[in-house]
Amino acid sequence: MSHIPVGISSCLLGQSVRHDGGHKHSRFCTGVLAEHFSFQPLCPELEAGLGVPRPTIHIRDIDGDLRLVESKGSADHTDAMRNWIKQRIPDIDQLRGYILMAKSPSCGMERIKVHNAEGRVIHREGRGLFAEALIQAYPLMPVEEEGRLNDSHLCENFIERVFAYDDWMNLVESGLTPSALVDFHTRHKFQLMAHCNQTHQQLGRMIANLKSAPIGEIGNEYIALFMAAMRKHIRRGAHANVMQHMMGFLRQALSASDRQMMTEQIDAYRREEVPLIVPMTLLMMAQRRAPADYLSRQEYLSPYPEQLGLRNKV
Repeated sequence: MSHIPVGISSCLLGQSVRHDGGHKHSRFCTGVLAEHFSFQPLCPELEAGLGVPRPTIHIRDIDGDLRLVESKGSADHTDAMRNWIKQRIPDIDQLRGYILMAKSPSCGMERIKVHNAEGRVIHREGRGLFAEALIQAYPLMPVEEEGRLNDSHLCENFIERVFAYDDWMNLVESGLTPSALVDFHTRHKFQLMAHCNQTHQQLGRMIANLKSAPIGEIGNEYIALFMAAMRKHIRRGAHANVMQHMMGFLRQALSASDRQMMTEQIDAYRREEVPLIVPMTLLMMAQRRAPADYLSRQEYLSPYPEQLGLRNKV
């Protein structure tokens, strides 16, 4: 399996590019995710010419314009950063996701301090200049902060979205056709049902009416709705409903006692007594005993490599 190209803040790979010459090495990224992702590192501040070491900078709101200014003094690096962003952003289009460094005035995705012209904090609802440009330019691309990956649910959601987005981008690069779009929708049907059944039904109607508009136009609308749905956290009840639905495809593989055991474990998962991997393992074992062709195509059964162990924690 080829590695998926994912962008990352350079300091998270252990590169000494921080303002103080240090780094923020993430062993989860280099020791776990690097087994599946091909990381493409960037440090906006270094590459925009600020150097290492460098004075600390923060964001100042000056007459409604967010500026990158040195925290001690008035040196303004906004234009250098914006010029670099303008040149670099187009090169990111081949990436399937991005992991950003938190609290950075360039890379922070959320809760970044914004100061007034005199340097006093006026709110903490800002976003780093590079992070803002990245999200604006690639609204469908999964983006997450490294610190939030410590939350098992946020981590699982991000990685699931990266693999789904990679599937879509590979489809587009191969040439989007009506049949390819139908196949994509079929593969991700149960994932969609779990994340947002309303969107699943809406996209199902879209797939049933592919002659209503050019395929490129339909594809753009489809993937925008698809990725928005994938960002939604899956409730335990939704997972339980999808697994019960899948049991219907496995009648030949399930004895009465099998069905009882599986139902009990799904209910135990719903009550938060066992992790998702427990009932999912029973489903996959039944599928292997008597494969149902429709289920064998479902990404829901294995949306990312099992070695990541993500379903052991959700």
